[in-house]
Amino acid sequence: MTAPNHHQLVFPNDYRYDDARRAWNLAADLRPAVVALPTSTADVVNAVRYAGERDLRIVVQGTGHGAIVHAPLDGAMLVNMREMRGVEIDAANKRARLEAGALWEDVVVPATGQGLTALHGSSPNVGVVGYSLGGGIGWLARMHGLSAESVLAVELVTADGAVIRADRTQNTDLFWALRGGGGGLGVVVALEIALFEVDDLVAGMMIWPWERSAEVLTRYAEWAETAPNSVSASGRMLQIPPLPEIPESIRGRQLVVIDGAVLGTEAEAQEILAPLRALGPEIDTFGAAPLDSLIRLHMDPEPPMPTKGDGVMVDALDSEAIEALVEIAGPGTESPLIIVELRQLGGALRERKPGAGVLGSLDGSFAFFAAGVPLGPEVAEEIELRIDALKEALAPWTREKPYLNFAEKRVAIGDAVGAESFARLETVKAAVDPHGRFRSGHAFTPTPPLEVARAA
Repeated sequence: MTAPNHHQLVFPNDYRYDDARRAWNLAADLRPAVVALPTSTADVVNAVRYAGERDLRIVVQGTGHGAIVHAPLDGAMLVNMREMRGVEIDAANKRARLEAGALWEDVVVPATGQGLTALHGSSPNVGVVGYSLGGGIGWLARMHGLSAESVLAVELVTADGAVIRADRTQNTDLFWALRGGGGGLGVVVALEIALFEVDDLVAGMMIWPWERSAEVLTRYAEWAETAPNSVSASGRMLQIPPLPEIPESIRGRQLVVIDGAVLGTEAEAQEILAPLRALGPEIDTFGAAPLDSLIRLHMDPEPPMPTKGDGVMVDALDSEAIEALVEIAGPGTESPLIIVELRQLGGALRERKPGAGVLGSLDGSFAFFAAGVPLGPEVAEEIELRIDALKEALAPWTREKPYLNFAEKRVAIGDAVGAESFARLETVKAAVDPHGRFRSGHAFTPTPPLEVARAA
């Protein structure tokens, strides 16, 4: 074999180690035995073979938004894909090919320049691959479904160092398993995804003082259940930090916000949004919008920062459920959470189509997520306690079914995809990774702590 050169392998005694191991979520203190920084598929092959010869488990990282489920990675190789960000747009065939380190902004900007868009998420700097392997809920999701279902082909390096392609005609079981199973089957080096035309788009947000959280979120929860598939929205309680890059009108404020996108004309959006506008928002920015505006609509933080969060899927919520959320994390609670979110599901997300991947659909009404910034151990503990209290309060409205991309504590993949799909997924895992070389962010089976292995 050809060993990776010293530029691509970073060990703890290397001055580059802290930068190479760093995840976007700075609360994830990853300390792998070695970090690989490949720039090509050949580099990935060499890294995988190197790890195999030394009995190192492998964890793959695109951006590290969900890295906290992996920590601390003692005795493992971290394959950081950040140097592989190439993107090719095939506008004529409405598809894109992207390398595994590509961020959503890398895809959306050139695609929208050609009148197309992807089923991207709410943040410009989330990695396309990790987002899609876990499902993917974006602003077009209730019309077009999960991002995982827009994947047309996957190029993968397997545990034995082979480079294979999985799509609807070859390696079909693996292609099924990769779409929504959360990864852990190999190193994805490239994806091909479908792109979509959007004729008319209305997007924006409505903002109220957070003292109105119970009233606004109750109306939102009722409205979301009957809204047409052409709209995807999110309702959030926010405590916005006083950062200079945040617009002055909301900087440092506590708010309740509904944001979203309507695939339709302004007249159609006016009718759809009327029940929310009837609440008299302080700020209302909904209007005709360019496609590329959606990538920053949600105002997700972009620079790396420490966060602690968790989420779960919930069913239809009544006023009692909303009041429980507000009483735990709303006005007057001194909550350490900067966000408590209910992201609208339903529509095409509920429809499992023939040929769908392992996840295929989400049968909840909302994806709940809450997070805070752990500035010190006491704050971190309070964040965890507050999120646990929120999840306990929502228990009557949930089947404790996680959505992998919002689960920041290790969960059983079987709980997310269902027993029947999980049994098939385990069969695929055993076939492509018989020795368990690759570690998923979440658990195929209860995973013992990684044994410390020496990488040299």
